[in-house]
Amino acid sequence: MMERSLFPTARLLLPLLLLVVLPSDAGAEGVDYYELLGVSREATTREIRRAFKQLALTMHPDKNPGDSEAHDKFLQVNRAYEVLKDEDLRKKYDKYGEKGLDEQQGGRYESWNYYRYDFGIYDDDLEIITLDSGDFEAAVNSGEIWFINFYFPRCSHCHQLAPTWREFAKEMDGVIRIGAVNCGDNNHLCRRKGIKSYPSLLIYRAGEVSEHRPCPHQLWTVTHQGVFLKQFLIKELIKETCSFCDVVLVFQWINTLDSKEVYSQVIKHLPDLELLSADGFQAKLAHHRWLISFTFGEGNAASNEYKKLQAFLRNDHIQVGRVDCLADVELCHSLYIHKPCVAVFKGLGIHDFEIHYGKDVLYNIVGFAKDSIRAHVTALRPENFPSDRKEPWLVDFFAPWCPPCRALLPELRKASIQLAGQMKFGTLDCTVHQSLCSTYKIQAYPTTVIFNGSSVHEYEGHHSADGILEFIQDLVNPSVVVLDPSSFTERVTGRSVGQFWAVDFYAPWCGPCQALKPEWRRMARLLSGQILVGSVDCQSFHSFCQQQGVRAYPEIRLYQKKSPKQDRYMTYNGWNRDAHSLRAWALSALPRVSVDLTPDTFRSQVLSGKDHWVLDFYAPWCGPCQHFAPEFEVLARMLKGDVRTGKVDCQAHYHTCQSAGITSYPTVRLYTYRGKIINSRDASVIANTVRQRLQHLSLHKKPKVTSLFLSFFHFLVNIKT
Repeated sequence: MMERSLFPTARLLLPLLLLVVLPSDAGAEGVDYYELLGVSREATTREIRRAFKQLALTMHPDKNPGDSEAHDKFLQVNRAYEVLKDEDLRKKYDKYGEKGLDEQQGGRYESWNYYRYDFGIYDDDLEIITLDSGDFEAAVNSGEIWFINFYFPRCSHCHQLAPTWREFAKEMDGVIRIGAVNCGDNNHLCRRKGIKSYPSLLIYRAGEVSEHRPCPHQLWTVTHQGVFLKQFLIKELIKETCSFCDVVLVFQWINTLDSKEVYSQVIKHLPDLELLSADGFQAKLAHHRWLISFTFGEGNAASNEYKKLQAFLRNDHIQVGRVDCLADVELCHSLYIHKPCVAVFKGLGIHDFEIHYGKDVLYNIVGFAKDSIRAHVTALRPENFPSDRKEPWLVDFFAPWCPPCRALLPELRKASIQLAGQMKFGTLDCTVHQSLCSTYKIQAYPTTVIFNGSSVHEYEGHHSADGILEFIQDLVNPSVVVLDPSSFTERVTGRSVGQFWAVDFYAPWCGPCQALKPEWRRMARLLSGQILVGSVDCQSFHSFCQQQGVRAYPEIRLYQKKSPKQDRYMTYNGWNRDAHSLRAWALSALPRVSVDLTPDTFRSQVLSGKDHWVLDFYAPWCGPCQHFAPEFEVLARMLKGDVRTGKVDCQAHYHTCQSAGITSYPTVRLYTYRGKIINSRDASVIANTVRQRLQHLSLHKKPKVTSLFLSFFHFLVNIKT
């Protein structure tokens, strides 16, 4: 007998951006983007950027004024670059081709001069590591010394510094990390780090800015600054590589200012990594956390670098060792390790480990080790694959060469911490376990699947921990009803009087539809209890969608109050398809509960009446008033039967609002006995506060006054609308 799944059967909802018209030939494809840029499908973002720059310098319309097709040709190259540099878009392209993308990508480009002089200043400098928002924190928190140049592409001083920075990077290569952050591409990161001018040069050690901040204008006159800067960096270097040594004593056996010679002498004094063998491997890993370097014969050039790991990971209680897979072939074979790598064993035996797939540099390895021991992600193999497990598992099918796959791994670790004890997480390397990946028809990387007994759900949301958590939450408690022709006829067409349905007609291959899915789920949760939300897969039910008059994907409809002659609905034509815009649109179609007040009804019903009132004082031209209007109607429905709600147009009734002391829009006041200010724009928060106030008033029975007001224009604190 088949056991019932913890999750109800649910189809995966895929997200949306723009309207996509049904293609006449679903299999038609344009030129391959990878071939267009001249890169492999395994290319890194840096390789893609460098390839695009070379093409931009030769194909740009500014360099080909006599070619009438130059603009269109370069638009195509620019579109390929815009898609492949973005992790989410790249995955969609790999899986669905061009038909899975928004047609707007790559529609604009810069002048030839920009690509020649400003685009990727340090892309061709191998000694300078370009950092972005995704890897900055892992780099500077690794324990290594980082000297980072925060620059802006159009900054003249940044370009003046570039030659000196390159020379300095070559001299310090292999000693400290020299980095660069493009603040044009990473504006939010630079603002968070307090960068206010360009270029800004900062030294980081263990995530903190060092006490020495060299002045850029002094640094690029390197002649007299160089010796002082080197002395400072040497001291920092000794602290980093030999954190357990006395810096003064170390200086006694260092007799040179040559940075590379100093580095070499310090590294020689560090102990080698402990060599582990198959005999004691299981016993050592049973109760202690280890970072293991698997090598094949003599260590590579990174072996000396790995000596520093012992100092970096000591405070995290992670021991560091190595295994020679040529000497212990069976051990490495049992772990499916066929090439040099680094893995973290989490103290639960030899089968609970995770392999590092990031850059083979210390800062990346240290960040991985610290994250991995806190997370609950396991490397999967045929022996422990959860195909028939009772407990729910999230499995990430990936390839190590795939950049979006590598970007997803840290997000999986974050999600595994949030869901510890509720769901297990594993990764399966499809380059090693090809047959197992073929069994589950994996066609693109990464593909993330949730196994829960007999239920299997493929995840197609954003590559983030929050996106994964939202998707799992929706599986446990679905907010969107998956409709087929039968249930659509029964529930939507046959809806009861006063019931409203919002329905998304989509196709799984449609890029804008994929972008819509997480927003559609969020909107459904926001509308819970007010409007029912569903979706129809028009690839599975193509004829039915045609019968419903659906001609483009996605098509969003709101089915309103039933009419005896026809099924009434309105279609969403708005540009913004985020959850809050869609929610505001849907709520605007609901019948109003609040009433419009005139000067006479304001005096007779509010000031002189016996009912409690919540009023919205607004102006038709006021943008915040328009945004708040749907929320006020939600509040009106929540308070119906307890408090009456009304609206006063302060443009039409200026004197009434003036006499009431209204000075900004929108202003909301509660007219009751005695009150307090409520600092919120959220209908639920306001409703709860009002009810608590009414309960308090019912116990004290005091005469009515009109003193409480709520100014939403002034009280925006920590509330998302």
